[in-house]
Amino acid sequence: MAEDQKLAGDDPSGYQAAEAEAGSHNGRLNGLRAAVLGANDGIVSTAGIVIGVAGATLEPFTILAAGIAGLTAGALSMAVGEYVSVSAQRDTEKALLDKERRELAEMPEEELAELAGLYQAKGLEPALALEVAIQLHAHDALAAHAETELGIDPDQLTSPWVAAVSSAVSFTIGSVLPLVAIIFAPTDLKIIITVAAVALALVITGYLSARAGGTPILRAILRNLVGGLLAMGVTYWIGRLVGHTLG
Repeated sequence: MAEDQKLAGDDPSGYQAAEAEAGSHNGRLNGLRAAVLGANDGIVSTAGIVIGVAGATLEPFTILAAGIAGLTAGALSMAVGEYVSVSAQRDTEKALLDKERRELAEMPEEELAELAGLYQAKGLEPALALEVAIQLHAHDALAAHAETELGIDPDQLTSPWVAAVSSAVSFTIGSVLPLVAIIFAPTDLKIIITVAAVALALVITGYLSARAGGTPILRAILRNLVGGLLAMGVTYWIGRLVGHTLG
């Protein structure tokens, strides 16, 4: 606390820079978490497909075709889903910002009082809350209202294209592992090697997602591992059932 007060009192610009850097780190951590989760989806989805097909047949071309089809469909589905979701979120945020701009232009005094009230509700004394609101209005009224009232940073709206491409790429990267493992493993060891490779990958992605999200590591790893193994087990036995029934 003393160090923070020293920074704030002796070197405000340095303190603000440190805070901005911390926010930047949070953004990167969120991006890392999204990438890890996308890769994890690719691992589990594609592993489930190739293990399920392997339960019915160990023909390499059939497994490869199914794996590539699953990879492509999954990556495109992730990309489209992220694009639609983020576009809807971005449109909503832009509409809220447009509404805030109109209100600031049409009733600036009411908006100033509203901002002061928000800071007062956070614990500031009425006089200080008003002073803060006045200074923020003079600097950038829209940003002040967007961040305090709406929880939006007007300068950092998420790009739907970036989200779509990132999701597709991370899903594809995750999908490659089980596909390569099952294609290049010896015929009698295809399933064992693929399950082992996927289990190791799930341990790694569980660890990374826990670190990025600040959650308990062991719990995240176990949840990831059990879910992935369950998915592969279910699809394998479905493949076995279908293969024996149609065979």
